[in-house]
Amino acid sequence: MKKLFVILSGLVMMACSAPKSDNPFPELKWVDEVGAKSYPAATAVFVANDYEGVVGDALTMCTEGIQKAIDDCAAAGGGVVTFRPGVYLTGSLFVKSNVDFNVPKGTTLIASQDLADYEKIHTRVAGIEMTWPAAIINIVEAENAAISGTGTINGRGKPFWDKYWSMRRDDYEPRGLRWAVDYDCERPRGILVQDCKNVTVKDIVLYQPGFWSLHVLYSQFVTVDNVIISNNIEGRGPSTDGIDIDSSSDVLVQNCNINCNDDNFCLKAGRDYDGLRVNRPCERVVIRNCESGHGGGLITCGSETSGMIRDIVAYNLKAKGTGNGLRLKSTTIRGGGVQNIYMANVEMDGVRQPFAADLNWNPSYSYSVLPEEYEGKEIPEHWYTLLGEVDPEQGIPVLGDFYLKNITAVNAGTCVSVIGIEESQIDNVRLENVKISGRTAGAVTWSNNWTLDNVEITAEDGSSVEVSDCTNVSF
Repeated sequence: MKKLFVILSGLVMMACSAPKSDNPFPELKWVDEVGAKSYPAATAVFVANDYEGVVGDALTMCTEGIQKAIDDCAAAGGGVVTFRPGVYLTGSLFVKSNVDFNVPKGTTLIASQDLADYEKIHTRVAGIEMTWPAAIINIVEAENAAISGTGTINGRGKPFWDKYWSMRRDDYEPRGLRWAVDYDCERPRGILVQDCKNVTVKDIVLYQPGFWSLHVLYSQFVTVDNVIISNNIEGRGPSTDGIDIDSSSDVLVQNCNINCNDDNFCLKAGRDYDGLRVNRPCERVVIRNCESGHGGGLITCGSETSGMIRDIVAYNLKAKGTGNGLRLKSTTIRGGGVQNIYMANVEMDGVRQPFAADLNWNPSYSYSVLPEEYEGKEIPEHWYTLLGEVDPEQGIPVLGDFYLKNITAVNAGTCVSVIGIEESQIDNVRLENVKISGRTAGAVTWSNNWTLDNVEITAEDGSSVEVSDCTNVSF
């Protein structure tokens, strides 16, 4: 135990004394100030196997014993909860303040496929607050906590994926309820950090969650470091986002590798009526030294933009076969917007759209309309939230102030696809040292005041970027 304590103490020192970044935007002083400011002190070690019912045989439900180890560790003033090698079956677990929940090499936590094993909590799901199953591992209303170790968390999400597709295809879409199915089909996330300060998630391998992989919600000073997320095993699960930073601030994401079946690294800030009510921004986020494979977007802002997404820096990134590079999406009832996005030193290969924006994204999902058959009938409470009316003056998002430099993309599909709207034109975009080659050049609409310095767009079909309904935009 002493040897383990020494090793973990060393990790604590490393986590708290990480070197400063090679910030490509030195004018943004806040970039070197994000991330967790503290890490749990490893003054005591609690081995979960020492608790009744914790058996690493992949068959015994271990939730109660593991949670008791976490609770005892927190009551003792904090420390480390860890495991002997094995495969442990569990439902939702809740890490407390001053606890480092360590999943070491040789240890796998496999998630229950029974929703009854996930406590229902008040949270936010895809932009609205509602009651929803907790994640596999949760850090809620805590400070100075961590999830660490080079072990694996296996979400075993395929039954939840299959349930979703069945509900959507066979029931909800035929009845005009595409907008509701994502909320009605309850699916556990992988890791949830909610209403927290000074939290670190590092070195974990996470795959196959039922829903989003790692959700950082309403939190400040969070570090996500060297996390591997791989969700496209046994199929490609719907909405299996990689890392979602949601109405949180001062967050550092670094050295991560994500393959998923929705957005890889995603910034969010609430949806429509409920997002405008909460009105909490996602801001001061740094994403660096990361890679994306299959997925919806290397860096995605939205579609939940209601509380405003702003002051985001992303650099030293690689994308291989990802759907989009920088992806901006919102709708005309969402409000808020996306501002001050800085991206540098990015390499993309086989990305469908290296630079994409759409202010009328996915209407069948984004606009909630109650079918006539439900008029006057009792409906779920969260449907009322989704159907909440938005003041038209609040509903139009504002997008602008984007700076992209040192960007290369090869084997793209559409090099540039920017679709603004007349009521909200995409303003003040600077592209510097950008070289993109792909099948077709693409288009820019309803945009203003773009500055291009050493920009090359090369299309296999010989096309040039089509510019329409724009002012001061020329390729």
